[in-house]
Amino acid sequence: MTIELKRINDVTWEIPMEGDMNVPGKIFLSDELMKIVKEDKSIQQVKNVASMPGIIKNSFAMPDMHMGYGFSIGGVAAFDMENGVITPGGIGFDINCGVRLLATNLTKEEVSPRIEELLNQMFKRIPCGVGRGSELKLTDEELNKVMTQGAKWAVDNNMGVEDDLIHCESNGKLDWANPKKVSQKARARGRKQLGTLGAGNHFLEIQYVDKIYKPEVAKKFGINKPNQVVVMIHCGSRGFGHQVCSDYLRRMEDEYDELISKLPEKDLAYAPFDSPIGQDYFGAMACAANFAWTNRHVIGHNVRKSFERVFDKVELKTVYDVAHNIAKIEDHKVEGVDKKLIVHRKGATRCFPAKHPENPKAYFDTGHPVLIPGSMGTASYVMVGAPGTMDIAFGSTAHGAGRVMSRKQANQEFKGEKVKQDLAKQNIIVKSASYRGVSEEAPGVYKDIDEVIRVTQEAGISEPVARLKPMGVVKG
Repeated sequence: MTIELKRINDVTWEIPMEGDMNVPGKIFLSDELMKIVKEDKSIQQVKNVASMPGIIKNSFAMPDMHMGYGFSIGGVAAFDMENGVITPGGIGFDINCGVRLLATNLTKEEVSPRIEELLNQMFKRIPCGVGRGSELKLTDEELNKVMTQGAKWAVDNNMGVEDDLIHCESNGKLDWANPKKVSQKARARGRKQLGTLGAGNHFLEIQYVDKIYKPEVAKKFGINKPNQVVVMIHCGSRGFGHQVCSDYLRRMEDEYDELISKLPEKDLAYAPFDSPIGQDYFGAMACAANFAWTNRHVIGHNVRKSFERVFDKVELKTVYDVAHNIAKIEDHKVEGVDKKLIVHRKGATRCFPAKHPENPKAYFDTGHPVLIPGSMGTASYVMVGAPGTMDIAFGSTAHGAGRVMSRKQANQEFKGEKVKQDLAKQNIIVKSASYRGVSEEAPGVYKDIDEVIRVTQEAGISEPVARLKPMGVVKG
């Protein structure tokens, strides 16, 4: 079935209201990106989300959009607190998958000769790949503290420092976490996974600053000059968050079976936000989000240890840590009225601009850093929210380049060993747990990150501060 699209401008399209839709859809794509998106069902998913109860303003999708479970990846939807819903499909299985960026005092010229030694140290200290467990074996009591304290638990246990916390979205903790709402199965999966990278699209990447677009903002972020070396960490809540999502999807399917049967996709299963199951999920989701922030924090600590083993007088400071699979209660102005909304971002990043009250003190005058990775063969970007971003899509932007093919197709089209060889010719060294993990994440699997960033900027959502290029990658 063809979906009608109304062009608003060169990079903005509307899906007009029809049928069961409660709001229009809005997507941000160039003609080039539109050709790719039309190959999957993500536009239909944006339309499906627009029919959900209590949705406000629009069902959105960012320029990296592609088909997901229920919501498209790149999807954003805000629901009224009074009559809206919460949906695991609008957050994703990897709750609080996100990105942390560390800035070093080293240059590309200093690190390049020792890149393999450094990657080996990171690979040794940070377990990666399917099923790899951590040396941190948490007791039930410690796991409860991780779920409620978030990244502060790591600082209290001599991993990382207070400065890391204040340079982290929500200081690395959601206050409404409720460990009583987390299943024993989820606990069992999480107990051995803290400090692990996992597989899929997760990575550790040693990068250098290739270009600076906003020098004054970049300096505030700790990005001081071209060729400065930084480290990007991309991972989430591992099997712990996946199990939380699975548990509550099943509960919602069981409790609202008649409603679910009428949905276009069962992964759009939802519960009224103020219902017992809605609140149970919200509390459990926050536990998984706190686990994810702690996970990236512990990995960041071990990245520091790896650098200290290889280099003398090295410093690594957290630039920022930002989530891109999460739901949060936020204050927004809707048609001139202040409202509290439950904002779902699935494969979408918060991009609050300068002067927003939720920005960390260090970034109040600039807006917080927005971290948008590309692929292991292409650039990543540090962005910042544009001045009018809050009025466009609730202060939300892209989370990456966005896939153009499934992992199955990627394994058919690319060979991991060949991908590693090709990247080595570009002076990008890959250390991986498996060749399959490399083939699934080959650069050709992703959209053109530069085009995604161009559309994002032209749409008035967020603006580039710096472009980062890869030197070395650790993959699952």
